[in-house]
Amino acid sequence: METTADDPAARPLRRDAERNRRRILDAAAEVFADRGLGASLDEIAQHAEVGVGTVYRRFPNKETLIDALFDDQLDGIVAIAEEGLAIDDPWGGLEHFVRSATERQAANRGLKELLLGARMGTSTGCAMAGRERIEPLVRRLVERAQADGSLRPDVVTTDMPLIQLMVGALVDYTRDVDPDVWQRLFTVVLDGLRAQPGARTPITATPLDDDGLTAAMTGWRPPRG
Repeated sequence: METTADDPAARPLRRDAERNRRRILDAAAEVFADRGLGASLDEIAQHAEVGVGTVYRRFPNKETLIDALFDDQLDGIVAIAEEGLAIDDPWGGLEHFVRSATERQAANRGLKELLLGARMGTSTGCAMAGRERIEPLVRRLVERAQADGSLRPDVVTTDMPLIQLMVGALVDYTRDVDPDVWQRLFTVVLDGLRAQPGARTPITATPLDDDGLTAAMTGWRPPRG
């Protein structure tokens, strides 16, 4: 006997399928956060505690899984940009966005590769839709701060992801030595963005000592994949 789309007998299967999909996405986010996008579908299936066949039924290949995760993670970055725009002080709003987005990427290796890697530089529908969502928000953050005189007039919207790439490289070098040291240099970068040269923010993060610097410079390896 066939079941229709409205047959109650079919509904538990749909709920189970969505539950498995969410479970796989959550597991992929955790695995990619720790190991980067080079992690395999087998590793993700093991972490999700489902069979690899279940993963392939929901996501035929890793690219489709990464696309789904991209949308999930982009939602979080868009929310941060909107929070920044809701802050009355334009400089405070811009700083909130850049700092919060960088903090998320510092804690999540896969997120940085998703949102700042080659994927965002492609012309795929996923990447194009992502840029169309985030770029207008970042542009408004930049233009507000420039109009209020707090941000250097020569800064452009495309500088923002490059700053995050730059700080992200520092995060990769120092992640296993001191996961917070990037905030020292990030403070210097923020002050470099200010229109008023005299406005200086105190550096509160602890610097690396000579041994820490040596460990960071010699122990870094590029992400897998």
